[in-house]
Amino acid sequence: MSKKRLGIGFIGAGFITKFHIRSWVGVRDADILGIVSRSPESAQKAADLARRLRVGQAKVYASVSEMVASPAIDALWVCSPNYNRLEIMEEIVHAVKSGTGEIIGVACEKPLGRNVQEAQKMSSLVREAGLLDGYLEDQIFSPSVVRGKEILWTRGAATTGRPYLARASEEHGGPHMPWFWEGSLQGGGVINDMMCHSVEEARFMLTPPGAERSVIKPRKVMAYANCLKWQIPDYAEELAKQSDGGLDYLNRPAEDFARAVIEYEGEKGEKLLVETTTSWCYVGAGLRLSMELLGPEYSLSINTLDSNLKIFFSRKVQGKQGEDLVEKQNAETGQMPIVSSEEIEYGYTDENRHMVQSFLDGTRPRENFTDGEEVTKLLMAAYMSIEEERTIIFPPEGLEDFIPAVAKGEWNPQKKA
Repeated sequence: MSKKRLGIGFIGAGFITKFHIRSWVGVRDADILGIVSRSPESAQKAADLARRLRVGQAKVYASVSEMVASPAIDALWVCSPNYNRLEIMEEIVHAVKSGTGEIIGVACEKPLGRNVQEAQKMSSLVREAGLLDGYLEDQIFSPSVVRGKEILWTRGAATTGRPYLARASEEHGGPHMPWFWEGSLQGGGVINDMMCHSVEEARFMLTPPGAERSVIKPRKVMAYANCLKWQIPDYAEELAKQSDGGLDYLNRPAEDFARAVIEYEGEKGEKLLVETTTSWCYVGAGLRLSMELLGPEYSLSINTLDSNLKIFFSRKVQGKQGEDLVEKQNAETGQMPIVSSEEIEYGYTDENRHMVQSFLDGTRPRENFTDGEEVTKLLMAAYMSIEEERTIIFPPEGLEDFIPAVAKGEWNPQKKA
């Protein structure tokens, strides 16, 4: 490639796009030059943020095709809602193949698809267009995760044996936007929304440094899910009000709590375990990410709320609710942790730096659509385990055609079979 700097276009202008834009302060060799969204107002706000942070002279485009056609745009970050990502990718590929414009690559936020069919179609489309592909899973780029893995494998595993158990958890009080809560739009509940992070972070930690993720093979998946908080009538009513009556959690809920155990086979036939927990019914300071890695003579522990910065506000401190201390902030008084740079701590900055460098070098990112497909398969196997109340031998028959009951509006743990 002759390019020394990339022009980046964002598709979607919501919460996650703004997170990426803030992270761009630490990204070199690329400028955010385009935003497209179904909401022109949101697109303009995102473009204004990019300009204010001096990470690019972003302009608002009327469509994805118009952005592809722009000579200023070299790569696209797909951050639109789950339910229209496939449609977005089809528009990108059509624009590229028809000669409307040229781009180098596409990076897509999690999850790659709402089910295996969608994830596989995303992969086939990007290959059809001859584009580089990156899967935006921020947690495997978190500095604590990357540095912790490096030390444990270099010192602990090298002398006493590989790690055999990885735990990962993501918990908060619930998503920002109503569509996240709707199984048919999002593809499920907390499993599709957040366990995708935990599954991939744990898989990353158990994979030897420098090795392909495929060297460890999933063999069994066992999962459990429930709707613990948001089917309580008062909370179901709260969701209904927030969505102008669109969400009906008494009759059509999505899971707000889930656990899964995935058994892998290591490169020498070893049994390796992943334990994941994820929740939209966690009550605490805000978003809590916790990870562990255990081996014969060592362990690693990460908790993003174990912050080195805390503040205390008495009852007399009055103010509006916000998220200025931590994502999904749950309190405005008392002693509270502050994650001073969430974009760095959660991995967004290093993730975006890697994607940019890979696209500039003309190489496929090390986290790509193949990984997104594998995560989707594991999540669908978890849903299958929940519905069938059994351990799933992986890969199960019918996985590619499987649609979770929650995504069809047919799952309700309060109703007896």
